[in-house]
Amino acid sequence: MNRSILIVDDDARIRTSLAEALEDGTTNVRTAEHAEAALSLLADSPADVVLTDVRMPGIGGLELLTLLKERNPDTAVILMTAYQDLPTVATAMREGAVDFLVKPLDLHQLRRILDNVFADRRIDADLGAATEQATPDTTSLIGRDPRMVEIFKVIGQVAGTPTNVIIRGESGTGKELIARAIHTNSAHASAPFVAVDCTALPATLLESELFGHVKGAFTGAVGDRRGRFALAGDGTIFLDEIGDTSLEFQSKLLRVLQEHEFYPVGAERPERTNARVIAATHRNLEHLVATDRFREDLYYRLRVVEIVVPPLRDRGEDVSLLAEHLISKASDVLGRRPPSLSPEAMHLLLGHSWPGNVRELENCLTRAVVMTTGSVIRPEHLGLEGSPSGPARVTSLEQAERAHVAGVLRVTGGHKSRAAEILEVSRPRLDRLIEKHGLADLVGKTRNQTDES
Repeated sequence: MNRSILIVDDDARIRTSLAEALEDGTTNVRTAEHAEAALSLLADSPADVVLTDVRMPGIGGLELLTLLKERNPDTAVILMTAYQDLPTVATAMREGAVDFLVKPLDLHQLRRILDNVFADRRIDADLGAATEQATPDTTSLIGRDPRMVEIFKVIGQVAGTPTNVIIRGESGTGKELIARAIHTNSAHASAPFVAVDCTALPATLLESELFGHVKGAFTGAVGDRRGRFALAGDGTIFLDEIGDTSLEFQSKLLRVLQEHEFYPVGAERPERTNARVIAATHRNLEHLVATDRFREDLYYRLRVVEIVVPPLRDRGEDVSLLAEHLISKASDVLGRRPPSLSPEAMHLLLGHSWPGNVRELENCLTRAVVMTTGSVIRPEHLGLEGSPSGPARVTSLEQAERAHVAGVLRVTGGHKSRAAEILEVSRPRLDRLIEKHGLADLVGKTRNQTDES
């Protein structure tokens, strides 16, 4: 059975080289220099696979994908680009692309993908398809690392389904950002995204926080109170650090996942919920299950789709991409022109092990933007080991967290609302950080506390 491929790219060299690499006795390969020519060719003779560039003059690859899904829904579409970011990849996968490849292409990978397409032409092209949604917040979800590209694809695929998701990775890798991206790409993007840090509340209060309570349920319950599941509605509830919850709470969460209902504390009748649950943890859940500290049945309920986020130290190529983005972001918040990184500063960034992952990198670069008085970030602005005025070796993420929160409070003159904005945390979260690290004296140094009641 003959197979047909159409290559669409405005670069003649890429068209020629790909055609030569893919053409064989059983595969008919055609080429088109732009989307309009491709549509004309396909109108006369459809193709099994369209391999298209994303950025082209006129109609781009994403628009071509949409048109092909309308006119030739059986055609498998693979996108390729020299550029890559979450909105592009997530949108491509949501709209039914088979795969998304970053140039320069790995021909072995491309051939494997094509073999899979031809082996099963009934790939579900509607996987993850949804009505057009707003562009998600892509903060820190940037990179060319193949594992991150795969995560971007999964976001697009799972977003259009109500599937439960577990996100695993070290602290600071961006697990909540991934959860938000799934929500924002979903059909319920307009519904609430409710995040709960399961370690921020005592076990005795976590149930009430999530499920609510009725008047008189316990001492201090002077009225009915809606919980986070009720507030989430048809949206998403994100349970961070699920591995740190009690077995008692886990059994109640299991009921929610199985029956889509929960009991407010002290209530006699259950309430229904349609919220999607996305959980995250940095812990080894398999070990917790083996040692009877995490319910096995809940583990499998949550692990319908699993996303494992690689640590930043394993994504060396992405550090420079992230640095540029994070400097621009910090500069926007501070109302400054983005400074550039000196070669020496970049060398330090690339050589650091980043135990705090992307969060530590963001904190480091925010500090650098705050500390630099010129247009160039130099090693001494980073505060990393090895910089001319760098600190003694920071041995833990907690120490780095304290130093950064303290630095931002000093820069803002103790203004908590401004500090929370720069740190991208809620005011209650900032209050907990201030209490945790004993920084209340820095808040008291501000002259104007008009917003601090």
